[in-house]
Amino acid sequence: MQVFIAQIINGLSLGSIYVLLATGFNLLLLVALIIHFAYPQVVVFSMYIVWIVLNATGNNLLLGIAAGVLSSIALNVLSAPIFQKVMKNRGEVDVNSTMVVSMGMGFVITDVLSHTFNKGFPIAFPETLIGSGPLFRIGLISVQAGQVWALVVGGVAVSAFFVLLYKTRAGRAFRAISEDPAGAKLVGIPIVKTGIQSYALAGIMGGMSAVLIAMLLHSASPGLADMLGHKVLAVSIVAGLGNLVGGLVVGLALGVLEALIQGYVAGSWSNAIAFIVMIVVILWKPKGLFGIKV
Repeated sequence: MQVFIAQIINGLSLGSIYVLLATGFNLLLLVALIIHFAYPQVVVFSMYIVWIVLNATGNNLLLGIAAGVLSSIALNVLSAPIFQKVMKNRGEVDVNSTMVVSMGMGFVITDVLSHTFNKGFPIAFPETLIGSGPLFRIGLISVQAGQVWALVVGGVAVSAFFVLLYKTRAGRAFRAISEDPAGAKLVGIPIVKTGIQSYALAGIMGGMSAVLIAMLLHSASPGLADMLGHKVLAVSIVAGLGNLVGGLVVGLALGVLEALIQGYVAGSWSNAIAFIVMIVVILWKPKGLFGIKV
C-alpha cells in the first residue's frame, strides 16, 4: 500500500506538469490557430535560462524563476510574427505551414542548447531550487519539495486559467476565436492582438512548467524536449486536440499511470505506455476521448 500511495503522489505531481504543458499547447491551437511542436523546446530552453541565472547570481531563486518565465514569454511572443506570416488563412489551422515552422524552431533551439550551454552535457540544478531532501518520509512514502510545488502551483495555475477563460472578457474573446474566428472578427474582436495575448499566456505556463520540471527532475538536457513533446502530443491526441478540459483529465491520468507502471512493472515501460494508449484511443475514437475542439 505504501508503494501505491507513493506512486500516486509521484503521478499526480508529474500529471500536473503534463496538464500545464498540454494547456499551453492547446491554447495556441485554439486561439492562435497553430500547432506549436516547438513548445516543449521553449520550455527546456527556459530551464537552461533558470540554470544560467542561478549560477550567475549566486543562486538567487527569485531572479532565476523570473528569468525562466520571462524567457518563455519572450520566445513565444517573438515567434508570433513568424507564425502569422506563414499562415495562409486566419480562419483555420494551417497544419503544414505551422508544423514546418515550429519543427524548424525546435531543431534550432535544441542545437543551440547542445552546442552553447555546458558543452552539451546535462545540467544539474542547485539545492536552492530543488531542496536538500524530502520534506517528510513515512516508510516508503517520501514527499519531495518539487512534488508539492508541482501539485500546488500546477493546480492553482490551471484553476486561474479556467477562471480567466470563463469569467473574464479576455477569456470570452479566446473562446469566441476558438469557436468561430471569422465571426469573432466580424463582431470586432481583434484577432491578431488576442492571438499575441495567447502566445504570452502560453509563455507564462511554459515558464512555470520549466521551473516545476527542474524541481521534479533536478536536471535537464537538450533531449528532454523530445520526451516532453511526445507526452504533450499523447495527452492532446488522447483527450482530443484543443480540448482543454480533456487535457486536464488525461494529463493527470497519464502521470498517475506512468508512475504506477514505474512502481510495479520491471523495465522502462513508462514512456512507451503513452503511445500504446494513444494508438488504442486513435483506433477506438479517432477524435479523442473528449472530442476535437478545432
